[in-house]
Amino acid sequence: AMAAVDLNAKYDISTNQIQGWPAGADIISDTGVLMDADTGVVLYNKGADEQRYPASITKIMTVLLALENCEMDEEVTFSHNADEQVTFTQTGVQNVNADSSNIGTQVGEVLSMKDCLYALIIKSANDVAAQIAEHIGGTEQAFIDMMNQRAQEIGCTNTHFANSSGLPDDNHYSSAR
Repeated sequence: AMAAVDLNAKYDISTNQIQGWPAGADIISDTGVLMDADTGVVLYNKGADEQRYPASITKIMTVLLALENCEMDEEVTFSHNADEQVTFTQTGVQNVNADSSNIGTQVGEVLSMKDCLYALIIKSANDVAAQIAEHIGGTEQAFIDMMNQRAQEIGCTNTHFANSSGLPDDNHYSSAR
């Protein structure tokens, strides 16, 4: 479990303390990291390990798992069974948060996985994220477990997912590193 993310915290650029190292720019982002991809050497560090809310960046992991576990022509049927992040009505799928991004899918509507990924990336559609999770994992919780396992496998040791969309949750976090 994580402590609440301090959205008002200010972080120093720790790489500026390396003798003979060029001073790093004071970026607008609260945190950031720049690493040499070949060696893993950190070239710039501004709060790289501080936990932050990833919001819709979460959808990158949702896309990764979809690409690894599905064919693009698979049919995804929007159902009454998706997770607690969405509420289903007789007329369609509607997000709990009125201002939450969605494409207004209808219960029983069928989209190809390719179209789902377009909606996920272009529109940041939370209704689609939940349905992709159910399609791949059987339940969103099973998919979230897959997300957390995959994050660990690729070295995201300071990341924990609580949903497939990035909607706010105190147990949903990552870091710049």
